[in-house]
Amino acid sequence: MLDALLCGAARETGASAGLVYLLPPGGQVLRLAVTTGVPPKVTALWERLLVPASGPVPAAVRERRLVWLASQAELARRYPRAALVWPYPVAMAAAPLTSGAAVRGVLVLLWPEPRPPRLDAHERAVIRSTCDRAGALLGQAAADGHPISPGEPRVAAPPRARTAARAAADVADRLAEGCCVLDARGRIAFISATAADLFGGSVPDLLGAPLWEALPWLDDPVFEDRYRAAVLGRRPTSFTALRPPDVWLAFQLCPDVSGISVRVYPTGRTAPLDHPEPEPRANTAAPTRVGTLYDLMHLAGALTKAVSVRDVVELTADLVLPAFGAQGFVLSVAEGDRLRVVGHRGYPDEVIDRLDFPPFRDESAPTVRAVTTGAPLFFASPREMERLAPGIPPLTKRAAWAFLPLLAPSGPVGCCVVSYDRPHDFTPDERAVLTSFAGLIAQALDRARLYDAEHQLAHSLQSGLLPATLPTVPGLEVAARYLPTARGMDVGGDFYDLIRCDATTVAAAIGDVQGHNVNAAVLMGQVRTAVHATAGASPGEVLARTNRLLTDLDPGLFTSCLYAHIDLAHHRAHLATAGHPPPVLRHPDGHTEILHLPPGLLLGIDPDADYPATEIPLPPGAVLALYTDGLVESPGTDLGDATTHLADQLARAPDQPMATLADTLVHHDPHTDPRSDDIALLLLHLEPGPAAGAG
Repeated sequence: MLDALLCGAARETGASAGLVYLLPPGGQVLRLAVTTGVPPKVTALWERLLVPASGPVPAAVRERRLVWLASQAELARRYPRAALVWPYPVAMAAAPLTSGAAVRGVLVLLWPEPRPPRLDAHERAVIRSTCDRAGALLGQAAADGHPISPGEPRVAAPPRARTAARAAADVADRLAEGCCVLDARGRIAFISATAADLFGGSVPDLLGAPLWEALPWLDDPVFEDRYRAAVLGRRPTSFTALRPPDVWLAFQLCPDVSGISVRVYPTGRTAPLDHPEPEPRANTAAPTRVGTLYDLMHLAGALTKAVSVRDVVELTADLVLPAFGAQGFVLSVAEGDRLRVVGHRGYPDEVIDRLDFPPFRDESAPTVRAVTTGAPLFFASPREMERLAPGIPPLTKRAAWAFLPLLAPSGPVGCCVVSYDRPHDFTPDERAVLTSFAGLIAQALDRARLYDAEHQLAHSLQSGLLPATLPTVPGLEVAARYLPTARGMDVGGDFYDLIRCDATTVAAAIGDVQGHNVNAAVLMGQVRTAVHATAGASPGEVLARTNRLLTDLDPGLFTSCLYAHIDLAHHRAHLATAGHPPPVLRHPDGHTEILHLPPGLLLGIDPDADYPATEIPLPPGAVLALYTDGLVESPGTDLGDATTHLADQLARAPDQPMATLADTLVHHDPHTDPRSDDIALLLLHLEPGPAAGAG
């Protein structure tokens, strides 16, 4: 029934090919079950897809929605890692097969480019109906105790091979060029005598065999890529191949819905005399599983996004466990003369606590031996493990282990352990792939540790430059917030300060140094120190002196700053700005006002710049909000509209304490999470009643 549903969907939507993936309950690996329009040779690379991985098919499962990609260019834009293993000019629709709350699989339909940017109503209806019927079928089978499990992917309803007329065969045999026809499975349905001679075989021996099996010397990556491109893109492709020992043949593949016509002829080239004849394939080793290329490319792509050690742990565990069918994962890093576990999956914390921090002199620890020798260790059963570390099997309740040293150019960085609940024979192919995984993880972990160290240093620097606490001023309720950017090193140049000048006056400052790095943080400290040293003077003089200092230092970075001198006794404030966003004032009656101050140049540009001050009333009950541009700026948003929205949010919370109001404002708009810039916020609330020191 799945075969019929898939073929019907492809036929009614005009799709050139279709696939059905199945997902076992609670599983993380989609397995290909049925295809139509594409032979197994084409789909081998995508027989198994990891749900946590990036790509349209896993996304359809995770997001429980139809994913439509009108072109390969759109695939590359939205899912660049998936595009690495799908570089063919096709459009794709992927939709989940659901039954109740469970996702049972995915329907995938393919069309040659070009396609409209949207599916039409009929195509959507067919896809929705097919998914509903297939999901119900899979759900009912599971409820009956006979869930449908994919075995080897099968091709649904292959078209019958067309029998060429004898006359056409005679014509083909008379031509100097050879020709053959491949059916939808890639089998040779017709071959001319000339082509058989060029291939070095006979017509009876070649008929009915898949081309890559009939001609082992043709089974190479170039042929596979051109064959996939012809089948999926429905466009002619061509390539050349060497027929051992010295004959070069040119191939042209011309596809249509029923199969591929192949034109073949000698190129006139000859192989050099010293060209080695391909060695016969060994029969003792299993062929490399083509899906490992998919796994390796996805892990490599995923790790490019890893910034911190935590990122490396999470991304690696998400991909490695389902890729190898493992149940346990532990990642440790070398620190001094010990190994420290930095992440794990599939183990309770108490087990990890007993495994953590083995010293390098403890050669009985498999992790230490793998790291110190630089050679991976594989234990297929508890008995094998007991010879080295008899305590590990009863402690971990595992039955097979792979200990993979993580070696970077800078030296050993740690060890990765993959474990299984049952005994597991590690084939040569699997050992090689696990070792390749370890190399990718080691490089990412080495970068991440350097980032974490720099990140910690930068944060320590910034924390030391920002005020640990703000002074307590009678009659003034204050709240401040600082949120680092969600990108880069999470360190920047935003700062705020509150300075008590005398019994009845305070100064408030907020600023933003250009950049998000250690240099910005250092300059921020210098600006804050300069403002603090001159506080008490008029606002224009404070900014002018700070500006002259920065122009003398010539740091190559500019700084915005807003300075306010507040007289608590007379309920007045004097403000001046150096290119900073306007403050927002909430009046005692609850309405808000954006204070557009006379503009002043950014600090550090012109040593003779002037900064005019503005005097405003600041009655008891008023709230003055000072902030940096990260609170209101976001791509595609008008700055004026965003500031107005902030003022509206301030007006809607008239009775909140300042600490609660500060939290509300820094999260007032979804664009601030994840943030592209730092956020600093300083709220000043004049409490009703006499100010300290007032007559």
